[in-house]
Amino acid sequence: MPHESAVHIQEHRGSAARTPGHRETAVYTHGHHESVLRSHTWRTAANSAAYLLDAVEPHMEILDIGCGPGTITADLAALVPDGRVTGLEHAPDVLEQARATAERRGLSNVRFVTGDVHALDFPDGSFCVTHAHQVLQHVGDPVRALREMRRVTKPGGLVAVRDADYAAMTWYPETEGMDDWLDLYRKVARANGGEPDAGRRLRAWAREAGFADAAITSTASAWCYATPEERSWWSGLWADRTVASTYARRAVDGGHATEAGLHRIAAVWREWGAQEDAWFSVLNGEILCRV
Repeated sequence: MPHESAVHIQEHRGSAARTPGHRETAVYTHGHHESVLRSHTWRTAANSAAYLLDAVEPHMEILDIGCGPGTITADLAALVPDGRVTGLEHAPDVLEQARATAERRGLSNVRFVTGDVHALDFPDGSFCVTHAHQVLQHVGDPVRALREMRRVTKPGGLVAVRDADYAAMTWYPETEGMDDWLDLYRKVARANGGEPDAGRRLRAWAREAGFADAAITSTASAWCYATPEERSWWSGLWADRTVASTYARRAVDGGHATEAGLHRIAAVWREWGAQEDAWFSVLNGEILCRV
């Protein structure tokens, strides 16, 4: 899924249950294979950041962390004609596509930089809104990331975060093998140092990062794929991702799956997507945190 990098980093996860000095590597599980960018470029501010949009004003300075190919970033830039948006991404290669997106839309108030969400290279209070979509599920220390996001946000500004929750994903029909896909993905993501069920944890992470209860607004929204075109697109990109992306390589190299097993799961995705009654929903947790 989706718009979720700025990661490939080594950090403490910050849990009291972990032994002192314990280090974890978090890597962006999906990589930037075409099958991944196929879903990232579908994302817009309307379908992926609606919980934030009522708070956006024309003059605002916005930081978009994990901007990927820049489609959400460009939408935010169009909403702040008197302001500016900075798109930040750990992987420099995908920023070429992000810059092309902004240029194609004629946006001159957006720039793209590389950086680390755990150590943002901006002064305190630089932005009115600091936004991250599908990022915290992949990072080594989401609480530290939220503290950094708060640091670079102006007093009175907003930290806005949205992440999927894999364990809460649901589908119909119950095609044999789909549960195997979900179990495998969650194993690979956790082995990479991430937390695939991040959506349900966002509020807890924000509180641990120092936001008061009254400063946090928690919501949820869903993506739903049900039309023939949506089913074909969603099942096809996951079938391709399962055998051809960075995720596939990490599944095999980490000993979580075999090549043959991945091809079986890809076939299950295509079988599910071909069914006329097929329906899939992705639950996303959301938080707006007032600084």
